[in-house]
Amino acid sequence: MWLPAALVALVTALFAAPAGAAVPTLPDASKLPISGAMRGCSAPASASSYSVPGVDPRGSAPRSANPLQGLTFFVDPTEPAWLKWRSLESRGMNYDASLMWKVASQPRFRWFGRWTRPRTKTKVNNYLRCAQAVQPGSVPLMTIMRHQGRACNSHYTGGGRGEDRRTRKWYRDFASAVGRARVVIAFEPDSLGTIDCLARSRRRSRLRLLRYGVKVMSKLPGATVYLEAGASDWESARRTAWQLRSIGIRRVRGFMLNVTHYDWTSNNIRHGMKISRLTGGKHFIVSTAFNGRGPVHYRKYSGPHRWRVINVWCHPLLRGLGPAPTTATGHSKVDGYMWIGRPGYSGGSCNGGPLPVGSFWPERAMMFGKYATSWVHPPAGTRNGHYAHLSLSALGG
Repeated sequence: MWLPAALVALVTALFAAPAGAAVPTLPDASKLPISGAMRGCSAPASASSYSVPGVDPRGSAPRSANPLQGLTFFVDPTEPAWLKWRSLESRGMNYDASLMWKVASQPRFRWFGRWTRPRTKTKVNNYLRCAQAVQPGSVPLMTIMRHQGRACNSHYTGGGRGEDRRTRKWYRDFASAVGRARVVIAFEPDSLGTIDCLARSRRRSRLRLLRYGVKVMSKLPGATVYLEAGASDWESARRTAWQLRSIGIRRVRGFMLNVTHYDWTSNNIRHGMKISRLTGGKHFIVSTAFNGRGPVHYRKYSGPHRWRVINVWCHPLLRGLGPAPTTATGHSKVDGYMWIGRPGYSGGSCNGGPLPVGSFWPERAMMFGKYATSWVHPPAGTRNGHYAHLSLSALGG
């Protein structure tokens, strides 16, 4: 549902209530000292939030209660989608604004990594402080993506031992900045799924590096941590579970699925349940940021009586936002549907994406809004997420 700027201002003003009142579901951007920037705020970073009494935020014991239940997650008013929505609304472009609002109004994970520099600790601390200034009591959602994955060949080292040392220091700095704040951390998307992109001599090093980072993050008293576990249309559950055990999943709440993929939520739940059984009953979350129309998969002939299933992973077309973030999943092992993936950010030049990687792409964000659904599995009669029969080229294949 699209809300005009005046109504948003009214809602946030009403929610700016005294201590003890309900946590606001939308931020009040007027409280930012510097417009459009998460810095200069005076609220203590540790002010978030509203943990449920008696529930350990870390939740590492498989039988512990869902640590996400009852929380209000932070909506960032400095994200490009929010700023673009304000711009479209101010220019009277109401239809486009309504599509952008579908993205901007939902809590999404802010990604931190090599680009969070200089002064990584300061930037992380500023972010946490400003989150509490504009949406008091909310819980920030933070993705760590510090591993290096710039290539995929038998000689690629991922930066070598020197980069490993720098990454370990980065993990320590990040954890130091988070401190005792109540946060949810999505740890190193794609880091396990792309491990075969490294030279063989470096694959064990990747696992050791991730194990170090998991140990550091697991000590944060207010952090609920979920580890990279690929997606249901990627690696096998058995292999992923072995990797998760190797990097220390026992120390944290669980794992996450579908962060950079588009596969259906129902497929990811089935896949996640297999991984859970192989990791001592660990819980997990599914990213539904852009799987409302599912993936684009097609079969390709690769020789006599041989066919391969091809996954259009880079900017498949006519895709939509999936189920909104919620902890009401109906599955005891699924802590939540979350928007960990970033709708509207470019993954490269394929299918018209802007460079550099990570650029905001408003047209794609509005595409996600236009084709948004709450589907968790493909409805009967659909193909590639649509009732109409569409050509492979129309879907970006």
